[in-house]
Amino acid sequence: MKKLINAVDTVLSESLAGFVRAHADIVTLGDEGKFVRRRFPVRGKVALISGGGSGHEPLHAGFVGHGMLDAACPGQVFTSPTPDQMLAAAETVDGGAGVLYIVKNYEGDVMNFEMAAEMASGPVARILTDDDVAVESSTWSTGRRGVAGTMVVEKIVGAAAEAGYDLDACKALGDRVNQATRSMGVALTSCTVPAAGKPTFTLGENEMEMGVGIHGEPGRRRVPLTPAAEIAAEMIGAIVHDFGDFAGSDVLLLVNGFGGTPAMELYLMFDNAARMLDKHGLRVARSAVGNYVTSLDMAGCSLTVTKLDTETARLWDARVHTAALRWGM
Repeated sequence: MKKLINAVDTVLSESLAGFVRAHADIVTLGDEGKFVRRRFPVRGKVALISGGGSGHEPLHAGFVGHGMLDAACPGQVFTSPTPDQMLAAAETVDGGAGVLYIVKNYEGDVMNFEMAAEMASGPVARILTDDDVAVESSTWSTGRRGVAGTMVVEKIVGAAAEAGYDLDACKALGDRVNQATRSMGVALTSCTVPAAGKPTFTLGENEMEMGVGIHGEPGRRRVPLTPAAEIAAEMIGAIVHDFGDFAGSDVLLLVNGFGGTPAMELYLMFDNAARMLDKHGLRVARSAVGNYVTSLDMAGCSLTVTKLDTETARLWDARVHTAALRWGM
């Protein structure tokens, strides 16, 4: 294992220290380093909090700032944050309009966010993201996994909270965006968790894992490596099939890298995926390409498609200023 680290035990704390120092105009660390929060909290708006295991950067801390999250709770690599982290974040960033947790559908995350909500003193609501069409359940989840579509939910709901939507309206919107979002991933290599010191799984030189999870969970099947056009066709086909007939819709297409794939390949995948959506009568009205929800150093990517309407397109376009996502300045 070759990693730019000092010690396995200090990877997260040192990484967070570097992150908040690099983006000190936007974020700061919460008490005892339990969470990352906006440097300038906003009174009177719904506070959005998300979190999960580290290793998926920039998710979630990279999306803390204007137009997205108010705080993010990072756990150790691929390990859920604890309820006390979530509760401390909520108590700090609650601006008086309630707290909305955005939770990926993994058992540890769901259980710990539920415990934090039960201990909260003010109004709390939850959005559960479960956009992965690859498998209905995995070792780490009951039902579908929450993956890159989580970023889309955080962006759209974050803009709504910034615009003054109340807690109930933000939750309803987030649930609607989640229901309008589907994702699927493919891995060309495994990732290597620093504490393990070796790849999570092994792929042959000419193999890929179709439908892989963001922690390296098995997908639909292991298959021979094929050209990018065929990979995109299978992934978009699975997404469209799961949606059912929605020809004529405007969609957001997100091509998300897993951490070890060059931008050149991600844009190539975007072109192939967009061509497939064209064939299904869908218009790519919004797009994003890059590393947003990674899996450490895994080579591969995921495709996310979100059906848009006038409201969600407007909120996607709204100003955002975070470490990892910025436009409308």
